[in-house]
Amino acid sequence: MEEKEFLHVHEEVIAKVQEKMPEEERLYQLSEFYKVFGDITRVKILFVLLQGEVCVYDIACLLDMTQSAISHQLRILKQMQLVTYRREGKTMFYSLADDHIENILRLGMEHICE
Repeated sequence: MEEKEFLHVHEEVIAKVQEKMPEEERLYQLSEFYKVFGDITRVKILFVLLQGEVCVYDIACLLDMTQSAISHQLRILKQMQLVTYRREGKTMFYSLADDHIENILRLGMEHICE
Protein backbone atom coordinates (compact mmCIF):
# COMPACT_ATOMS: atom_id res chain seq x y z
CA MET A 1 0.00 0.00 0.00
CA GLU A 2 1.36 3.40 -0.95
CA GLU A 3 2.15 5.90 1.74
CA LYS A 4 0.12 9.05 1.21
CA GLU A 5 1.97 12.30 0.84
CA PHE A 6 0.36 15.34 2.42
CA LEU A 7 0.99 18.79 1.05
CA HIS A 8 0.19 20.49 4.33
CA VAL A 9 -1.14 19.23 7.64
CA HIS A 10 -3.48 21.68 9.36
CA GLU A 11 -2.40 21.02 12.93
CA GLU A 12 -4.94 23.42 14.47
CA VAL A 13 -7.80 21.63 12.69
CA ILE A 14 -6.51 18.23 13.77
CA ALA A 15 -6.13 19.40 17.39
CA LYS A 16 -9.64 20.91 17.42
CA VAL A 17 -11.23 17.73 16.02
CA GLN A 18 -9.28 15.46 18.37
CA GLU A 19 -10.42 17.58 21.31
CA LYS A 20 -14.09 17.25 20.30
CA MET A 21 -14.00 13.59 19.19
CA PRO A 22 -15.98 11.36 21.57
CA GLU A 23 -14.33 8.34 23.14
CA GLU A 24 -14.19 5.17 21.03
CA GLU A 25 -16.71 3.40 23.29
CA ARG A 26 -19.25 6.22 22.89
CA LEU A 27 -18.85 6.14 19.10
CA TYR A 28 -19.38 2.37 19.17
CA GLN A 29 -22.55 2.80 21.26
CA LEU A 30 -23.83 5.44 18.84
CA SER A 31 -23.13 3.14 15.91
CA GLU A 32 -25.06 0.30 17.59
CA PHE A 33 -27.91 2.69 18.40
CA TYR A 34 -28.33 3.69 14.77
CA LYS A 35 -28.16 0.07 13.59
CA VAL A 36 -31.52 -0.46 15.30
CA PHE A 37 -33.07 1.94 12.79
CA GLY A 38 -31.72 -0.20 9.94
CA ASP A 39 -34.63 -2.63 10.15
CA ILE A 40 -37.94 -1.58 8.59
CA THR A 41 -40.03 -3.63 11.04
CA ARG A 42 -38.46 -1.88 14.02
CA VAL A 43 -38.98 1.51 12.36
CA LYS A 44 -42.64 0.64 11.72
CA ILE A 45 -43.06 -0.39 15.36
CA LEU A 46 -41.56 2.91 16.50
CA PHE A 47 -43.95 4.82 14.25
CA VAL A 48 -46.88 2.85 15.70
CA LEU A 49 -45.69 3.77 19.19
CA LEU A 50 -45.53 7.45 18.22
CA GLN A 51 -49.32 7.31 18.56
CA GLY A 52 -49.07 6.18 22.18
CA GLU A 53 -49.04 3.01 24.23
CA VAL A 54 -49.96 -0.11 22.22
CA CYS A 55 -50.15 -3.80 23.12
CA VAL A 56 -48.21 -6.47 21.23
CA TYR A 57 -51.38 -7.92 19.70
CA ASP A 58 -52.43 -4.57 18.23
CA ILE A 59 -48.94 -3.95 16.83
CA ALA A 60 -49.05 -7.39 15.21
CA CYS A 61 -52.46 -6.62 13.69
CA LEU A 62 -51.36 -3.20 12.44
CA LEU A 63 -48.22 -4.59 10.79
CA ASP A 64 -49.83 -7.86 9.66
CA MET A 65 -47.20 -9.92 11.46
CA THR A 66 -47.18 -12.60 14.14
CA GLN A 67 -47.00 -11.69 17.80
CA SER A 68 -43.82 -13.72 18.01
CA ALA A 69 -42.13 -11.67 15.27
CA ILE A 70 -43.23 -8.42 16.91
CA SER A 71 -42.05 -9.60 20.34
CA HIS A 72 -38.63 -10.41 18.89
CA GLN A 73 -38.26 -6.89 17.48
CA LEU A 74 -39.59 -5.32 20.67
CA ARG A 75 -36.95 -7.23 22.65
CA ILE A 76 -34.24 -5.54 20.55
CA LEU A 77 -35.88 -2.14 20.98
CA LYS A 78 -36.03 -2.70 24.76
CA GLN A 79 -32.36 -3.71 24.89
CA MET A 80 -31.45 -0.46 23.15
CA GLN A 81 -33.71 1.47 25.55
CA LEU A 82 -35.93 2.82 22.78
CA VAL A 83 -39.16 1.44 24.23
CA THR A 84 -40.56 0.76 27.66
CA TYR A 85 -43.34 -1.56 28.67
CA ARG A 86 -45.84 -2.36 31.37
CA ARG A 87 -47.78 -5.50 32.07
CA GLU A 88 -51.52 -5.57 32.61
CA GLY A 89 -52.47 -9.16 33.42
CA LYS A 90 -51.05 -11.21 30.57
CA THR A 91 -50.94 -8.27 28.18
CA MET A 92 -47.78 -6.25 27.55
CA PHE A 93 -48.18 -2.60 26.56
CA TYR A 94 -45.30 -0.77 24.89
CA SER A 95 -44.48 2.90 24.46
CA LEU A 96 -41.54 5.01 23.36
CA ALA A 97 -38.91 5.35 26.06
CA ASP A 98 -38.70 9.14 25.81
CA ASP A 99 -39.13 12.20 23.60
CA HIS A 100 -35.67 11.70 22.07
CA ILE A 101 -36.96 8.78 20.02
CA GLU A 102 -39.82 10.86 18.62
CA ASN A 103 -37.35 13.63 17.74
CA ILE A 104 -35.00 11.20 15.99
CA LEU A 105 -37.85 9.81 13.88
CA ARG A 106 -39.21 13.27 13.09
CA LEU A 107 -35.79 14.64 12.10
CA GLY A 108 -35.07 11.59 9.98
CA MET A 109 -38.35 12.00 8.12
CA GLU A 110 -37.72 15.71 7.62
CA HIS A 111 -34.31 14.92 6.18
CA ILE A 112 -35.52 12.33 3.67
CA CYS A 113 -38.55 14.40 2.65
CA GLU A 114 -36.51 17.51 1.75
